[in-house]
Amino acid sequence: MGGKFWGGRFKEETNTLVDQFNASIDFDRRLYEQDIKGSMAHCRMLGEKGILSEDETSTILEALAEVKRELDHNELPVDEEYEDIHTLVEKTLIEKIGPLGEKLHTGRSRNDQVALDVRMYVRDCIQRTLQRIKDMQESLVNLAEKNQDVVLPGYTHMQRAQPVLLAHHLLAYFEMLRRDSARFRDTLLRTNVMPLGSAALAGSTFALDRDMVARELAFDEVSRNSMDAVSDRDFILDFLFSASVLMMHLSRLSEELILWSSQEFGFASISDAFCTGSSIMPQKKNPDIPELIRGKTGRVYGDLMALLTTMKGLPLSYNKDMQEDKEVLFDAADTIEACLTIMASLLKSVSFDRERMASAIQSGFLEATDLADYLVRKGLPFRQAHEVVGKMVLFALQEKKEMRDLSLEQMKGFSRQIEEDVYEWLDPASCVKRRELPGGTGPEQVKERIAEARKELKK
Repeated sequence: MGGKFWGGRFKEETNTLVDQFNASIDFDRRLYEQDIKGSMAHCRMLGEKGILSEDETSTILEALAEVKRELDHNELPVDEEYEDIHTLVEKTLIEKIGPLGEKLHTGRSRNDQVALDVRMYVRDCIQRTLQRIKDMQESLVNLAEKNQDVVLPGYTHMQRAQPVLLAHHLLAYFEMLRRDSARFRDTLLRTNVMPLGSAALAGSTFALDRDMVARELAFDEVSRNSMDAVSDRDFILDFLFSASVLMMHLSRLSEELILWSSQEFGFASISDAFCTGSSIMPQKKNPDIPELIRGKTGRVYGDLMALLTTMKGLPLSYNKDMQEDKEVLFDAADTIEACLTIMASLLKSVSFDRERMASAIQSGFLEATDLADYLVRKGLPFRQAHEVVGKMVLFALQEKKEMRDLSLEQMKGFSRQIEEDVYEWLDPASCVKRRELPGGTGPEQVKERIAEARKELKK
């Protein structure tokens, strides 16, 4: 089992520090399923092309299956003699079947082998991520449906702006996740390209059937340029970018849950099962899970920036720098899966204080825009109506009153167009009902969007 596969050209033994620094087995071990699956497809193709005999093919496939079973049950030790997962699999194979195992590497290089493994790994990650996004979307839709009639202040610049339905607010995150899903699906298209057969960088001298391998491994197409195929990590960057945008969305939701569950807002309560306490302050109930998700967002951003920085100066084709792709990929994949899973569960536990929200919409002049629209309907140009309402707000602030508390006579002092029917426009809850246009916060529109969202999730 000793010796390097590439040791023939070297006179000296590799320094132990080099072995330790160069090895990737500690983290790329998780690619073993993809590595063995790819090796099996490569083996069957070599058999079909007559490069391996039928018996040789059968023997190698059986041995590879045995290696996988042992790795599944953690029966193979990981030590420094294995440079990477490819070396571990191949050396274990050779130990089982002797020199025949050395034939498996015919027509391929570790360069196209690792490119294959990582593409298959990213493909699997995307499929899992899409399901977890869907689970979280279902949690949001359920929460929206349960709170269809709840009105709260909508904010801009963290200032109360206009009243909106809570369900409409929650469905905004459904739309964000919808785009996230589309991004990952788009990434999947660029990931699902089969690089095996590119060898080290120039392709192979053997007449390999690349299309056969692509079909066996469910790839949509084969790579068109061998140099690009072994040095391309765009698909990982695409994944990391999609993961970063997803985490940004989760972080925004986390921030709102943190704010809303504070005593200052008091709009929401997260179940005790998803909160923690203080070691010194007995009264504390801390939203640690949303805070951790918010914090882990920077970690995923770092994964993206790390690989972008690694790739920016690399000449064609493969360079050892590219070994740095895996740890950031694995970290980001683990992080988004964990965050999506726990957020989907946490959302099921969230409850809302309807009275607190109802009270909040009664102050802050949330109906001001509707009052301006009212004046437009009375014949005033919008810019003039905006100025009139602005002056009315200033007057009400000085009087320490809300707009609806002003007398009709006081309001008429700002515009003769104002009549008794103005008070119908000053109820914040009614403001929501006026917005029944597509995409608006009107109750019927929101109800319809919930139904559409459910249909989307069933597809």
